[in-house]
Amino acid sequence: MNREAFAANFKRPRMGRRLTALIISLTVMGMCIAVFKIVGLGTDPSSTFGTGLSNWTGISFGTCMLVFNLLMFVPVIRCDLSRIGIGTVLNMAGVGYIADFFQYVFREFVPENGLSMAMRLALFAASMALFLVAVSFYMVVDLGIAPYDAIPQLIAARAGKLGFRYVRMIWDLSILSIGFLLGAAVGLTTLVTGFCLGPAVSAVSGRVRGWFEE
Repeated sequence: MNREAFAANFKRPRMGRRLTALIISLTVMGMCIAVFKIVGLGTDPSSTFGTGLSNWTGISFGTCMLVFNLLMFVPVIRCDLSRIGIGTVLNMAGVGYIADFFQYVFREFVPENGLSMAMRLALFAASMALFLVAVSFYMVVDLGIAPYDAIPQLIAARAGKLGFRYVRMIWDLSILSIGFLLGAAVGLTTLVTGFCLGPAVSAVSGRVRGWFEE
């Protein structure tokens, strides 16, 4: 474990700006996940698993995501402490409950006969754009990554020639499949996050990374 790198996660340049961006991005991520769940066109792989587990157990989505992340947190700590930071903790403990809160609030505005397909697609497009930007900022502030994202990195580092891209694909598909088998919806949101998240992070980071440097 790299303890110096771990300590460095709490001593980044412009910490005030980084923490502000971190909190806003996590809040927006949770809000967008709530919209995804209401729209019913699927969610990202991690949230799909949490939704399926929530459906199966009857436990809230936020609690399921917290338990899921805690289980993954243990091997990350044991293998590479440098990937852990305040962003890791806030992500694993906060996003799921933020999603629960906003889903409760937004449900009050859903018509009794449900949303039309046009409304569902409009909400999907707006929330997806916000979600991609929020995740990009979460990555750019560089205050630690979620255990879900750290696990495939650790596997890839020990998998030799397989490479991170394929490890991440297998990881996402495995978690997604389990969530689907547990009753979660899989759809357009799942596809877009799978194909667009990487390019979005690259595009946004190139424009805003300077905001968080000395």
